Amino acid sequence: MSHLIFTDSFINGEFYSTASHFDIIDPATEQSITSVSDIDQAGVKQAINAAHGAFIKLKSSNATTRSNVLMRWFELVMQHKQALAELMTKEQGKPLKEALGEVEYGAGFIKWYAEQAKRSYGDVIPATDDNHRLTSFKQPIGVVAGITPWNFPVAMVTRKVAPAYAAGCSFVLKPSEHTPLCALALAYLADQAGFEKGAFNVLVSENAKMVGELLTKSEVVRKFTFTGSTGVGKQLLAQCAPSIKRTSMELGGNAPFIIFANADLDEAVSGLMGAKFRNGGQTCVAANRIFVQRSVLDKVLEKLAEKVAALKVANGLAKDCDIGPLIYPQAKQKVQQLVADAITKGAKRVGVSAELSGNYYAPVILTGVTAEMDIYHQEVFGPVASIIAFDDEAEVLAMANDVPFGLAAYFYSQDIKQIYRVSEALEYGMVGINEGLISNPVAPFGGVKQSGLGREGGHQGLDEYLEEKYVCMKV
Repeated sequence: MSHLIFTDSFINGEFYSTASHFDIIDPATEQSITSVSDIDQAGVKQAINAAHGAFIKLKSSNATTRSNVLMRWFELVMQHKQALAELMTKEQGKPLKEALGEVEYGAGFIKWYAEQAKRSYGDVIPATDDNHRLTSFKQPIGVVAGITPWNFPVAMVTRKVAPAYAAGCSFVLKPSEHTPLCALALAYLADQAGFEKGAFNVLVSENAKMVGELLTKSEVVRKFTFTGSTGVGKQLLAQCAPSIKRTSMELGGNAPFIIFANADLDEAVSGLMGAKFRNGGQTCVAANRIFVQRSVLDKVLEKLAEKVAALKVANGLAKDCDIGPLIYPQAKQKVQQLVADAITKGAKRVGVSAELSGNYYAPVILTGVTAEMDIYHQEVFGPVASIIAFDDEAEVLAMANDVPFGLAAYFYSQDIKQIYRVSEALEYGMVGINEGLISNPVAPFGGVKQSGLGREGGHQGLDEYLEEKYVCMKV
């Protein structure tokens, strides 16, 4: 792991140091892992210029060359899988087994877009007369800037940078100030794989406002991609508007998880455990409101309580750890406040949850959750299962859709007609049917309503970094 720890921003293939530093804190121990230099305005501008220089070269490069470079990056990431996973667990806190899974998942985007680089096809359009030939083809959009969150510090980077490079675009990345070490390691490995110098720049900073403003206001940056909260996404969209940048926004969610009475209850509860408690509930697609048909509520609660009681909360590097710490003290405070508000307003806690020190929070099951409670409307981002009973399909669909968000939804049913009805009626960009883990590099990831714009993954993810040019030739 130590050979992949870097402490300075990465610009134009070199590390860029400043006099100002801040600590990266291990959420498990609340001790410093290392001190990193905080980028200055000159560094941000230098990165943008470096990316512009790289784009001039990349846009005329051939797809096979870019594909080969991406495949070498994939191979290097997989060779360093264990070290990257350990680094992730140290700076983010998730269990090592989940970190290993994320490295493989993140590497999957690199491999997929190494293949897709050769598939950005154009069209020959049937002409409307004998005197013209009509075609269209795709070209890279230009310099891309992106901001990624702390909850998936490898996968959120690769699923943006890999398709950008595949398309022929260069990238300036601002990772979360809580988890920049994985991003720096990925940039170093990309450089080793043969990335064009300046094609992948990483800016480390606690001053997200300064970096974000410089990136969004730059006329050189032609595309901006962000994964994070809806509130910040709205602000960044406004900042991108004056220069009419292309944007991709993967924003907040409030995922419903519906268990119908005809479901296989063992499978449903098993799927719920993954959808709710993976990464301690700190995912944008985590099951946030769990709707259970009233006739099977007691059975579901019994099965769920047994599984939750068996979860081991510990340092992510500990053997058999199921849930690591929350990312920082404020995250724990938010979860505590949401649970306290729910209980004050009538929710009931199932069983007894231990009070843990530091950033650790024991998993909780709440029943009797209603729309009057804050926890119904906010992303919990913690290991809290909020249970809501319902009586019929129409009722649960109305409740599931009655939020401004539309990222992911899940439901369990064995009625094929119901499966078609519900999957079409749910106002969400992604739907898991009898499955709690739905993310896949080959499929489009993204939401509707206030959960964002655009898609990442699949062939759609490559198109986010391409412009289509129409050519009309008179003959």
